[in-house]
Amino acid sequence: MTHLLTLELNEEIFTAIQRQAKAIGVPPEQLAATFLEQQFGQVFKLLLSEAEKEKARARFERHFGALNLDHTTDFNNESIDTDLVREYGSNHEER
Repeated sequence: MTHLLTLELNEEIFTAIQRQAKAIGVPPEQLAATFLEQQFGQVFKLLLSEAEKEKARARFERHFGALNLDHTTDFNNESIDTDLVREYGSNHEER
């Protein structure tokens, strides 16, 4: 179930969201919603009982594994943003 939430943002915050959304190729409202979900997801975890935390941890740990890439990767934000922009702009046809 989803709900519609109307927010009033100052110009500085709106511009920052708009720029970041444009850089990664998503609508500003999607970026804002994703950010809020991530932030409140972390807060919600603090409210879980120990048993619920253990269940969640077990579900998460099922995804653990090894990753072996044939190339080195760079995990800084600017590099990631550049890669995302390139991928969103690509039509993925063989060159």
